[in-house]
Amino acid sequence: MESVAIVTILALGQFVFFSIQVGSMRAKHDVRAPATSGHPEFERMFRVQQNTMEQLVAFIPALWIFGYLVDPYWAAGLGLVFVVGRFVYWSSYLKDPASRGAGFTITFLPTAVMLVWSLIAAAKVYF
Repeated sequence: MESVAIVTILALGQFVFFSIQVGSMRAKHDVRAPATSGHPEFERMFRVQQNTMEQLVAFIPALWIFGYLVDPYWAAGLGLVFVVGRFVYWSSYLKDPASRGAGFTITFLPTAVMLVWSLIAAAKVYF
């Protein structure tokens, strides 16, 4: 399960990085807290950070449940796909929010796969 822990740390570190970027955009564009709107560059970075936080709510439990019920190495591999997907989402969203679809899909699929596969693995105990 160490591999799952490493991926969890990477995903949380990525979220911290995105949060720092939001702070940098606040300073660069003089968007004072608690404002969540202002310069478009700030707003895009803020949405990347917020969407990442929203995704982490499902991803982290899915990662650990999948690692426990199915396989920790597969969990870590799918988790790395999630992290890469978040970077794709970040770079595309900052350039053009309309282009964020690929990054979102790369992020969403591993979580969905882990949730469904975990449910099947857990259900096998009862059927």
